Amino acid sequence: ISNSEGDLLFLLDSSGSVSYYEFSRVKEFMWDLVQPFAFGPKDVQTSIIHISTTPTMEFPFDRYLSSGTLQQAIRDTQQLMGDTNTGKALSYAKEKFFSDEAGARPDVPKVLVWVTDGFSTDDISEPMQLLKDMGVTVFIVSTGRGNYLELSAAASQPPEKHLHFVDVDDLPIITKELRDAILDVIQANRLHAVDITSSSFRLMWPKLLSQETGYYTLEYAPIDDLARKRTNQVSGAHTSLTLSNLAPETTYEVALIPESNVHYFPPQTTRVTTLAEEISPAQVLISESGPHSFHVSWAPTLDSVIGYQILYGPLPGNSVKLLEVDGKHNSTVVENLAPNTTYLVTVTAIYKSGREKSLSAKACTQE
Repeated sequence: ISNSEGDLLFLLDSSGSVSYYEFSRVKEFMWDLVQPFAFGPKDVQTSIIHISTTPTMEFPFDRYLSSGTLQQAIRDTQQLMGDTNTGKALSYAKEKFFSDEAGARPDVPKVLVWVTDGFSTDDISEPMQLLKDMGVTVFIVSTGRGNYLELSAAASQPPEKHLHFVDVDDLPIITKELRDAILDVIQANRLHAVDITSSSFRLMWPKLLSQETGYYTLEYAPIDDLARKRTNQVSGAHTSLTLSNLAPETTYEVALIPESNVHYFPPQTTRVTTLAEEISPAQVLISESGPHSFHVSWAPTLDSVIGYQILYGPLPGNSVKLLEVDGKHNSTVVENLAPNTTYLVTVTAIYKSGREKSLSAKACTQE
């Protein structure tokens, strides 16, 4: 996951109330959570503060800037034991951590992930609020019982997106959901892509302009053929645009240039790779079955498909008939069938590249 710039701080419960087994499982969870990110001064930077009698920094944000070194650093992290002084650790994070001396960057999103067994021996409400007032987004993962009201007040709002209660052995269940939520925070102020298919994606960016103050110029091209650059102009009122008719399995370089008549805004860039050609989701649906016909439908149409072939025949048997459907449609009616008969239906997508992909389903006509 590149083009995601943010400082991610783990507040790790390292006190004596956490067993060695729980501590090791939490370390695995932390690594699984960050493993897909790209690390570096223009990507994600990660750091750890131990919650103990006295808060301790395991390593600053700018020390480990590759997957391998960060994984080893998390693996080498040792439990400190001591008291659960979370409030002290939060104050330490505010004073020392989101600062130049700890390697934090001034203009990137800040995210705090607090992994706890649910208890603290000192007050957390005031130091947590001070962190949130600085613009830090707070996620809390409680592996113990904990006080729901206290933790939901401590987490960023809404709590259903920022607070998780989960047994330590079930941490993998929430990994993707939490990672996606962190990504939403990190990418909110940057140009990024969503709804990526084999032939399209939707670009989203923060609201920088209005209809009165300017417009956006969007430039995009395959990175291995930048001469094929295409340009779109978009009203300043917009914060998204869908690009279509793209090549599958291709990485595009995209630049958003805000053309403002009030302020200068630097261009934002991102890279987006389209998916492989496929019918997605992989499903053929049969409906409206009667004695002599049924309705066949498949996935939404893709720009890269020029047509579909529908082969159908009774089971058992080898008598097969063919229907051809334009690539703009994703359903058809198969008629002149025998009643009370099972048919095998195969839908084949014919792509502009000449490649083909097929999916099959069984269908029964009524008596």
